[in-house]
Amino acid sequence: MNGGNATWLASISAMFLIYYHLTDWRIATVGSALGALVGGSAAHLQTHALPTAIPEQNLVIIAFAWGIAFLLGASSANLRRTRLINTLSTMGVMAHELRTPLATINLMGDVLRTLAQHDIPEAKRKKIEDLSARLQNLVRNMNRQIDTQISNAQLLRLPREQSPIMAAELVQEVVHDYPYRSTRERECVQIHLQQDFCFLASRPLFVQVLSNLLKNALHSLASASQPPKPGDLRVYVGVHRSKGRIAVSDDGVGIAHEQQDRIFEPFFSTQSGAGTGLGLTFCKNAVESAHGTIRVHSEPGLGAVFMVDLPLNRTTTT
Repeated sequence: MNGGNATWLASISAMFLIYYHLTDWRIATVGSALGALVGGSAAHLQTHALPTAIPEQNLVIIAFAWGIAFLLGASSANLRRTRLINTLSTMGVMAHELRTPLATINLMGDVLRTLAQHDIPEAKRKKIEDLSARLQNLVRNMNRQIDTQISNAQLLRLPREQSPIMAAELVQEVVHDYPYRSTRERECVQIHLQQDFCFLASRPLFVQVLSNLLKNALHSLASASQPPKPGDLRVYVGVHRSKGRIAVSDDGVGIAHEQQDRIFEPFFSTQSGAGTGLGLTFCKNAVESAHGTIRVHSEPGLGAVFMVDLPLNRTTTT
């Protein structure tokens, strides 16, 4: 409606550059196309005629500005991805290096357990055995964290082999093998098998996914005012709307509404001073690699539910 004058031309060119710089290139491309469509429609409704044709030389300038903006947006996205991959790769290397001292600590736990079998008073023997068990439990927990960080470092770069997985068996394995800090913590977890199903995914990745969700739920329960009791953490296995669902539900402190949209972002953590902020990011990436989705529903003070929905592998679903 302005005849394609120089001021409009400069504004539209600057808009492309700023839009692609400030947002993801995919969003900017869709937004630009929709903007052109809406603008043309609005002009048509206003004048009841087709908008004024843009001079050919102006179209060349606009196309050039859009091309440069597109390249800027794509290169910025690649740079962010490269930085994230390099950061996770460094974390993976550091995680590998931590295994050596952890193996030594685990050996010390074995030595303590052996010493407790000698002529030591019953009271001291029980304390030593308890200390050894806690030490080795800590080592197992740290090794799980290392596996998670290594998987984070590899997930963005390496293809993952997928195999049929029975959901109930996977959940039972993870719940049984999880390194609980106490008997009370173990007893608060209950499995509710509504309907078993099979899905295609990387088993090691999904072991880490469920371990991360259990860890977060147990941390939420530990932050509550009351000690956990049986049934405070529930893991459901079933089928919902033609998709398999694994849901981890807890009665902990919950998640603030303003944080729920960000909890799957890299390096964002609801645990002040604790956690790397990569656990749920890893869960999201792993679930999406199996063509599934992960969502959260939470009310502050009333707990949280993490729902993992996965396509069914109907060839072996029971």
